[in-house]
Amino acid sequence: MAAARDSLSRTMSARTTSPEGGSRPHPVTTADGHVLAADLFLPSSGAVTHAVLIAPAMAVSRRYYRAFAAYLAEGGAAVLVPDYRGVGGSGNARTPSTLVTWGEQDLRASAAALRALHPDAPLLYVGHSAGGQLFGLAEVETFAGVLLVASGSGYWGHYAGTARLAMWTLWHLAMPLAVWLWGYLPMQRFRQGEDVPKGVALQWARWGRHPRYVGAHADANGGLGYAGFTGPLRSYAIADDSYAPPRAVAALVALYPNAASEVCALEPAALGVTHLGHFAFFLRAFRDPLWIDARAWLQARAGLEPVADERSTAG
Repeated sequence: MAAARDSLSRTMSARTTSPEGGSRPHPVTTADGHVLAADLFLPSSGAVTHAVLIAPAMAVSRRYYRAFAAYLAEGGAAVLVPDYRGVGGSGNARTPSTLVTWGEQDLRASAAALRALHPDAPLLYVGHSAGGQLFGLAEVETFAGVLLVASGSGYWGHYAGTARLAMWTLWHLAMPLAVWLWGYLPMQRFRQGEDVPKGVALQWARWGRHPRYVGAHADANGGLGYAGFTGPLRSYAIADDSYAPPRAVAALVALYPNAASEVCALEPAALGVTHLGHFAFFLRAFRDPLWIDARAWLQARAGLEPVADERSTAG
């Protein structure tokens, strides 16, 4: 887990020292009246041809995705990136919430806001880590395709060696104890991103103790969108991702049994780097080839011809 922790520290530093422009605030009001901070990215020229909702990872601010969202907008997309309630600009860690609330309220409201802005544009979904886990809680039938990055089941049994022991300890002991001590999950204290509300952390731990993870919640509620999504789903499995190892990625994809799914393995060595991990996909350094590939896939799911990458054509 140390490699992932170091990656988060490095990438958060990169985010704060070199922010990406090209967006404007677009607050989202949920059905239960909570106002979410969100950023909207639009093409600098030309019409909007498709719309993309980016669902962040656990404890990660929407601002982390600015460069990637701006890149998608260059290809004709309207891109909305919200903060879940209790994270970033959408409150604080004392805000009452659960993972189910993030999916059923926050993501549904964000998708509805994006549809209202561009009702004729195909709607697509990009989920990073927890954002992919929560997709089945959104109104999945409205999406033309879903792209998951470093999204895996958090069940401790999907991990190996010392990571398995670490995850078992996290879900059974460490996380409940931290919430009891602080009243929320103090991720900032441990340099793991934004602090997380108590209800989110405790539900996350319960899911992590169950072999079906979020599937246990879905099974008890008729399968929800996990069973209901029948569209295309691509999941990137990163070989050196200690948070979402390939076995965990495969287990999460299996929770969407009726999707037209594919798992794409990413090897750091094939990209000319020694480490990729859980967070680096969204760094500008991986625009070529990862962002190019992801944007082309989203555009194709929207029924579009992929827009040429500007930097590649110039060079």
